[in-house]
Amino acid sequence: MDRIVIGYAPTRRSIFSAPDAVKYADLTRKRLEELGITFVDIDDIAEDGLLHDDNDRIKIAAKFQEIGVDGLFFPHGNFGTEYEVARLAKELNVPVLLWGPRDERPDENGIRLRDSQCGLFATGKVLRRFRIPFTYMTNCRLEDPEFERGIQTFLAVCNVVKAFRSIRILQIGPRPFDFWSTMCNEGELLEKFNIQLSPIPLPELTGEVKKAIEEGTQVARTVAYCKENFHIAVGEEQLGKIAGLKVAMKRLSEKYGCRAIAIQCWNALQGELGIMPCAANSLLNEEGIPVVCETDIHGAITAILAEAAGMGEARTFFADWTVRHPDNENGELLQHCGPWPLSVCGEKPTIGYPLAFDHPGAVEAQAKHGTMTLCRFDGDNGEYSLLLGNAKGVDGPYTKGTYVWVEVENLKRLEAKVVEGPYIHHCVGIHKDVVPVLYEACKYIGVIPDLYDPIEEKVKAYLRGEEV
Repeated sequence: MDRIVIGYAPTRRSIFSAPDAVKYADLTRKRLEELGITFVDIDDIAEDGLLHDDNDRIKIAAKFQEIGVDGLFFPHGNFGTEYEVARLAKELNVPVLLWGPRDERPDENGIRLRDSQCGLFATGKVLRRFRIPFTYMTNCRLEDPEFERGIQTFLAVCNVVKAFRSIRILQIGPRPFDFWSTMCNEGELLEKFNIQLSPIPLPELTGEVKKAIEEGTQVARTVAYCKENFHIAVGEEQLGKIAGLKVAMKRLSEKYGCRAIAIQCWNALQGELGIMPCAANSLLNEEGIPVVCETDIHGAITAILAEAAGMGEARTFFADWTVRHPDNENGELLQHCGPWPLSVCGEKPTIGYPLAFDHPGAVEAQAKHGTMTLCRFDGDNGEYSLLLGNAKGVDGPYTKGTYVWVEVENLKRLEAKVVEGPYIHHCVGIHKDVVPVLYEACKYIGVIPDLYDPIEEKVKAYLRGEEV
């Protein structure tokens, strides 16, 4: 994960205490440094280190653009200059965080120095006039837990937006004929979101696999890694092909500058290589390069978003909604042939054979339980949304492949959402609650957040800093 860089532009208005605004700007700088936040300052441009002059704003915008900041943070040291905030935000077109330090009690003469909260009300309105989406961190003190959580959440939101705006996916082969559900509109994805596909035919992949096997060094390292971390239930030659496929896909993703892969995993590949690609997918997923099955482009987009929301702290897994739990009315089986990363597994996995195919190369393991986020970016007829919500792992019967039984609040409600669309039987999971981050990021990327449980007020309360 790239480090997120914030443009720091504290602001003030002239009729309130300038010294107090400078004081709080400096205190905020110190707090950001304590939290390890990477930020670009304006103290080399504005004489007092504050945004309130239009000539300074022009220079600040140029500096932030040259550095390429991923978000803007506007602490209102006193009331603030709302139109300068809006002008700068409009020009930069990155996520915006508003906040002001909580005001002290009036002095013995009834004088108030800052009125920061009042200024935030004004700035919010002006940003709406400029049609600028923004994130609001509640009016609180620098030492309050709401401040730290709000900053960290905003960094994750910036990471999602940054990832979404630079998506390029390696598409290996067309979708399998039978999978009409995974068709996508490549032109529309480019036009609406600047999402780019790099399609290559299967022979280009198989040629790269043969080259990797002939060279040998990286394949040998991958084979050794597999033997150390997996039970091996395939032959030596087959394991070498799995390793060669992993090396080849990584090289091709680097060649075409892609951050995720969607592969036609069956059945032409089996005729060429004699293996399933699941274990190779698993190895790349563990390295933070999401690989999804059945050429599911929307699935690859989902994985990129979830990985970014998790800030590199957890790997994602690509799954089918498959069958209901035999005993739990709100339970469901998430399963796939075996592409899930090693760190998701709750046991030492096996490289063996999948459920529905005769060729080797799938991973078998039950995933860890715990709290998860499940999500799915999808769309049709020109509209796109992000299905998202929480689940928890529960006990259930053994099944083949990589799998986990999960429980949700209301499976019938979720089932109806998936069937009625625009979603399909694929989703992405991550062992982390990133629902608030994804929900907030949607306002910046032009995607509708679609919570499968009625928890919108709970998510908003989290973003407001309640119940820290």
